[in-house]
Amino acid sequence: MAKKSATNKATAKAAKKERAAQKTARKERKKASKTSKLEDQDDEDLESILDKIRREWEEAHTVTEEVVEGPPSKRANATLTACPNGNHLWSIGGEFFSEDGKAYFYNDVFRYSPEKNEWRKFISPTCPGPRSAHSVVASPVGGGKLFLFGGEFSSLYQNSFHHYRDLWVFDIPTHSWERIETKIRPSARSGHRMAMWKHYIVLFGGFYDPGYRTQYLNDTWLFDTQEYKWKQIDFKESDRRPSPRSGFSFLPNSEGIVLYGGYCKEYVKGKRPVGVILDDTWLLRITLDPTTAIPTFRWEKRRVPSSAHVPSPRAGATMALWNTRGMGVMFGGVTDVERDEEGMESMLWADLYGYNLENSKWTSMNLRRPKTVGTGKKKQVRSAIPATADPGDSENEDEKVSSSTYSRIRMIRTLFTGTSQTKITCPEQDVDDPNMTKPMARYNAMLAVLRNTLYIYGGILERGSREYTLDDFYTLQLDKLDKYSCLRPMSTVIPEDVESSSGDESDSDTDSHNEDGSDTDEDCDETTQETEIGEENRAPSSEEEPVVTAVTDLRAQASAFMSASAQNAGRSAEDILSTPAPGETLAMFYARSREYWAQKAQSRGAMDSRGKQLRRDGFGLAEEHYGESEYKPVLEEVEKILAEAGLDEKEMREVGRDAGAGPSDGQSRNRR
Repeated sequence: MAKKSATNKATAKAAKKERAAQKTARKERKKASKTSKLEDQDDEDLESILDKIRREWEEAHTVTEEVVEGPPSKRANATLTACPNGNHLWSIGGEFFSEDGKAYFYNDVFRYSPEKNEWRKFISPTCPGPRSAHSVVASPVGGGKLFLFGGEFSSLYQNSFHHYRDLWVFDIPTHSWERIETKIRPSARSGHRMAMWKHYIVLFGGFYDPGYRTQYLNDTWLFDTQEYKWKQIDFKESDRRPSPRSGFSFLPNSEGIVLYGGYCKEYVKGKRPVGVILDDTWLLRITLDPTTAIPTFRWEKRRVPSSAHVPSPRAGATMALWNTRGMGVMFGGVTDVERDEEGMESMLWADLYGYNLENSKWTSMNLRRPKTVGTGKKKQVRSAIPATADPGDSENEDEKVSSSTYSRIRMIRTLFTGTSQTKITCPEQDVDDPNMTKPMARYNAMLAVLRNTLYIYGGILERGSREYTLDDFYTLQLDKLDKYSCLRPMSTVIPEDVESSSGDESDSDTDSHNEDGSDTDEDCDETTQETEIGEENRAPSSEEEPVVTAVTDLRAQASAFMSASAQNAGRSAEDILSTPAPGETLAMFYARSREYWAQKAQSRGAMDSRGKQLRRDGFGLAEEHYGESEYKPVLEEVEKILAEAGLDEKEMREVGRDAGAGPSDGQSRNRR
């Protein structure tokens, strides 16, 4: 019995131990299951986080591509760059100023395919901000990249300005942008130039404009595209180097980088800034250490070769690199020549030059007349074509204005300048002459050379005191120089009644008579309207004599002011700047005299003011002067004369814009 009891106890103990072991095993399994679930959940959370990051990145870098009808819209100070690996051109950014004084800046990217004659636009959420006067350089690394630095931006009415100092890289295969962040980098600027030498990007010069004075730069920077680092190149005080400038040519050769020309302003206290066109040539000699491959730099001034093919000094004519020939190609430009003691006159160019980057020789690249085969046929000629189309011609139905409006504009132009528009005629024009295919004269045209073809897009055209932004598109085979091909004609409408700024003068009487000596209908209209205006100066009766005499005196002052306003005769530069022109609104008046009023505000105790505050102070002075101007009664009388001549408010503003700006004096923002 005792033995049986001992066996039962042992069995119960063993069963209890087994149950405890099973319980422990269940706990372990439960714990292991719980841990496994937590790990699975953690893995799922991490995957969802990574997936979210991936989606956000893709959304930020999604590039939309669309085919567009033609070249970019009218704009200036954009870039046109040849693709380093392929057969494309890339256009980035730019600016456009409308007639009502509004500023529009762009950050879009266009690609042109010459083989298809096709333009495509690429849009990405991640991209540089809208800007103009930036610089872009191409590198063949990794399928091709475009590096962009700097540029400027302004508010809609130019009340505030901003200069960039950011560096972006555009990957050509993926059409995506990436911003490169570095602690050390060049200061904010516009109008600078960059050039690619081996795997280095070299940056020089430019300007910074806080709103009251343009500061020009002459520092040199180096960016390593392998290490993605900026480094400023230091020179000794005794070392020669180029003076501060912007808008110059900057092209690489086997020894380094060649710098030519540029533009800057000279500031003298108490006087208006004077634009200076530079025509010196420099070589930034770059030498690589044979052991460390570290580059060293030295500026050397190049001697200008004595040649008849050296272009005249000019601004707005940056050269494009013709890589296959080791040449720089220059087209157009503008030269400000002194017309008289009171003003300057702009000479626009449409010539083409080549500059050999190795031996520093200039070549005049004249078009070649095609070889003719002796067929016995007479050379074809066509009748003379007037330089200015008559708005009354039925062939110009889409662009013409009414004859009455045309007559009024001509009459007002005669009141302001004392001259009338003339037609340029010549006995005959050869249809085989390749010079007939030349683009019209301009400056700041965007140039690029792809293989052996030169591409010219847009630019700035001046007519009198007006500036027009162009959007025509031309090509030229540089290895043939046979003729220009127009891929897109200009859409800009340029009034033919505005005096040309090319410097050519013609007899004002040429257009006054037909070949038989009779007066034209237009001049008859002008005479009739001038007579109607003059009838107000009829002899007054004794009762109304005092009042009419005062009116007549004011009318005489207004007429004299209209003539002086157009010719700027006998008026100081300060008087021209600080006086509103007939028909000129406050916005137009401030737009052309902004620098003057900023300097005035600074000299009147606003020395601590900078940027936006200084511009506000300057605008306040301009607004006050506009309302209290001593010329106000005269200006009101001028507006009466214009109204009596039949001009509406819009046409008065056209007259005010032309008269207010006066002859070009090199102070245009496009000259910077």
